Amino acid sequence: MNTRIEKLRGIIEEKGLDAILSYKPENRRYISGFTGSTGYALITKDQAIFITDFRYIGQAKIECPGFTIIENSKLKTITDILKETPIKRLGIEEDFVTYGQYQEFIEKLEGMTFVALDAAITKLRAVKTPEEVEMIAKAASIADEAFSHILTVVKPGISEDEIALELEYFMKKKGASKNSFDPIVASGERSCLPHGRATDKLIEKGDMLTLDFGCMYKGYCSDMTRSFVVGEATEKQKAIYYAVLEAQEKALAAVKPGLTGIQLDTIARDIIKDKGYGEYFGHGLGHGVGLEIHELPHVNAIGDIEMVPGHVITIEPGIYLPGFGGVRIEDLVVVTDAGYRVLSKSTKELIELK
Repeated sequence: MNTRIEKLRGIIEEKGLDAILSYKPENRRYISGFTGSTGYALITKDQAIFITDFRYIGQAKIECPGFTIIENSKLKTITDILKETPIKRLGIEEDFVTYGQYQEFIEKLEGMTFVALDAAITKLRAVKTPEEVEMIAKAASIADEAFSHILTVVKPGISEDEIALELEYFMKKKGASKNSFDPIVASGERSCLPHGRATDKLIEKGDMLTLDFGCMYKGYCSDMTRSFVVGEATEKQKAIYYAVLEAQEKALAAVKPGLTGIQLDTIARDIIKDKGYGEYFGHGLGHGVGLEIHELPHVNAIGDIEMVPGHVITIEPGIYLPGFGGVRIEDLVVVTDAGYRVLSKSTKELIELK
């Protein structure tokens, strides 16, 4: 954690701050190691302080080595604690702090200036250490195992809800703490819904079934999508599947340091346009993954950050035809010095469950 704190002190120096206050859960965990639900990490030029209530004091002492642990309560609130520190310029998470919290700071911390961090901590988190990459890789391997398992479960007559429940149950048995997001289980015509959550719809023979799911392992997320046919694929299903597969594989093959998300998105989008399906690919190509399921860097039309080794991103083009169905294929990959390493190992060949 000391390296991370030193990086935060670099931000303090760069922005002319006296301290940074973090309480966005993912940032707070990144800085301190704290896994509980309530607390503040306060980093100054010479101190690392963790502030939490009675319920978590013992946990913080274990999980936050190197931090001074301070208890807050109704009698001594976060604003009372901040008043006691010699802070004039405080960096805050402008993308997380609520209006009510901000107003409380202004009213009770007279003379203190609040400076937006401009997602500085999120930008630090975007570049993963080898240890972080391996935790994400473990989450991805659990998802791969779950996909292999679910192929033995899916059959006509099972519901989308049952599939989602089985995925979660299997992943937790394999060591996941929870889903990294609510699984997308969309079958038949519903597979044209990019974020079609599971319903009580029963799987029918001939359905295209899209599964987009992942799990959390020691706080880090995985994310993978596979589409397959329950039964024999029609020519139209094959056409959109292989169009998506070509776009996905060519964008994936282009991943390397120095390339932007915009450039990767364009590669996949141009292929899908050339196949005549451009209007049916309406979302970005991908996103960063880490402590959050969606984080930097963007891999889409606004993704102007250049890829660097340690970025973990998804490559997930799709085609969605209203009234017919859709296909999405997604891999989780880490950018390396040499190009990329694929963390999602499940086959991408068209599966027909007969």
